[in-house]
Amino acid sequence: MKGQQIPVSDPGLQPERTIFAWNRTMVSLLAASAVFLRWLPYHGASVLILVALTSILALGILASQRTRYRKMARGVEMEQVSADVAAVLFTAGSVVLLGVCAIAIVLWVGLA
Repeated sequence: MKGQQIPVSDPGLQPERTIFAWNRTMVSLLAASAVFLRWLPYHGASVLILVALTSILALGILASQRTRYRKMARGVEMEQVSADVAAVLFTAGSVVLLGVCAIAIVLWVGLA
């Protein structure tokens, strides 16, 4: 048994878990967008930029889900799954940029 590869009982499981993780990210971005909308009365129309950016990022994740699932399913089938490092880095960088912009808006309006 040692060194022997155990067959995967559900080859679709990993792609589905990956899609669920991206769905959670998308929902989190939409929740952040709703929080930004709550800032509107206090920080003005500049908050709408944050709402637009989070919504665009969430829609981008939604638009890429089918392609991502197919790629992962093919990778599992061929036993050559690779992480989508570019998408992860882009999403992480976008979230950091959104945070910096949110802090800048809060401080900028707070000083005005």
